[in-house]
Amino acid sequence: MSSDQSFRGPHGPTLAYYEANAQRFFQETRSVDMSPLYEPFLALLPSGARILDAGCGSGRDSLAFLERGYEVAAMDASPSMVELASRLIGRPVLHMSFDQICFQERFDGVWACASLLHVPKRNLPAVLARLGVALKAGGVMYASFKYGEGEAVRDGRLFNDCYEESLRNLLRSRTEFGILEVWRSTDLRPGRGDITWLNVLLRKC
Repeated sequence: MSSDQSFRGPHGPTLAYYEANAQRFFQETRSVDMSPLYEPFLALLPSGARILDAGCGSGRDSLAFLERGYEVAAMDASPSMVELASRLIGRPVLHMSFDQICFQERFDGVWACASLLHVPKRNLPAVLARLGVALKAGGVMYASFKYGEGEAVRDGRLFNDCYEESLRNLLRSRTEFGILEVWRSTDLRPGRGDITWLNVLLRKC
C-alpha cells in the first residue's frame, strides 16, 4: 500500500485508513500464498536479483523474496505498516511514498502488488516514470489493479480500477516500458474469490 497524492500530508484518506486499520490489514494479508503471482515475475529475474517492493503493506511479499534468496528494499507510506512489516521481515522498511522515490537504476525488479491502485489516475504516469528510473535497463516490473473502470473512494480508500484497454492506454504514454504480459486472476485471500485482479508485467527498454 503506497501512493502519490493520496499520501501527501497526514490526513490523506487512504493513508488514514491504513493507519487506523494496520493491525487488521496485517493479520488478513501476511499469510496469503501469493506464489502463483510470484512465479511469472521471478522467472524473469536473475538469481539474487535486487527487488524494490513498492508499497509493501504487511511485508509478506518482501519476506517471500528474501526467503528465496533475493535482495529486497521494502517501502510503504504508512508508518504503522512500516513498523509491522519491519518486524515481519526482520530488517528496516523505508517510510516512503511514491512521490519520494529517487533511486537511480538500482533494481532488477519492481514489485507493486495492489499499491499503484491507490494512486490517482492523473498521477500514475509520473509514478511510473519514477519507478522506471529506479529500474536497471532490462529490469522487470509487476503491478496489479482491481478489475474494473473508474476512480472512487471505497471504504475510506482511493481506488483506480483498470480494464485491459484502459491499462494499455495508460502505458502507451510510458515509452520506457514494454508490456510483457497482461492477465486476470482471482483474489487469493480466503473468501475473496469473487474479486478479479488485473496483473501486468513490464520490461524497461
